[in-house]
Amino acid sequence: MPLSFHKMHANGDDFVVVDSRNSTNPVTSSMARRMGDRNRGVGFNQLAVVLDCDDADARLMFWNADGSTLDVCGSATRGAADMLMREANSNSIALQTNRGLLTCQRTSTGAISVNMGDPLFGWSDVPLAQELDTVVLPLSGDPAACSMGNPHCTYFVDDLRAIDLATIGPAIETNPLFPLRTNVHFVQIIDRKHIRLRIWERWGGIPLGSGSCSCGAVVNGIRRGLLDNSVEVECDGGTVTVQWDGVGPVFLVGPVERTFSGTLTGSWSNG
Repeated sequence: MPLSFHKMHANGDDFVVVDSRNSTNPVTSSMARRMGDRNRGVGFNQLAVVLDCDDADARLMFWNADGSTLDVCGSATRGAADMLMREANSNSIALQTNRGLLTCQRTSTGAISVNMGDPLFGWSDVPLAQELDTVVLPLSGDPAACSMGNPHCTYFVDDLRAIDLATIGPAIETNPLFPLRTNVHFVQIIDRKHIRLRIWERWGGIPLGSGSCSCGAVVNGIRRGLLDNSVEVECDGGTVTVQWDGVGPVFLVGPVERTFSGTLTGSWSNG
């Protein structure tokens, strides 16, 4: 059966949305891996499958380009929300994920705001391999850790240009302290309301941006007392805003754009 999809991006953080409402979820690990291949497939950082849901407007299931699953993706959530709000002619929508219920709104500027839920700080929530204070981990560079439904490890540095992300990122991602691996952030603080962020994404490499990583980086900066409650996050591909009052949910606000839509036919239907 042909498979329709929408290719979208959020400041260059690209993803694919497959609408499988009113049908069986067609996406398997093998298909996600083939679709994610940037030379032989569509190419994406993450894939979001939109499914029917009894307790929300829809349910989202997420895949990485290597065929593994993840609980949440801030960029793809914004993309799916934008698509579904346009369809419903509405400025708000609720999406169920493995992370929980994420409420989304369209702002007056057309950006999409997502309530990403409360951050988690317990060592077993991140998770870490041993009981530790997640505000300062016993690793070189003294990073902080948290979970936004996926693990995040944040370093605060003086100059991003001095960081060899392609070398350092994989070593931290696979450090035994992180049994499920981790996303890795390097943050240069411009001022208390503005940071520059570069990312090594778990199982993904170096993206132009990441919604959940932007959230994790700001949350860890606020925990350290380095940032205010609303922060402009400047990634390689563009800027989002992250808001957190220190106790409740984290809000991610930024633009999304549809690049193109298409249909996969032939051997793709075999999964």
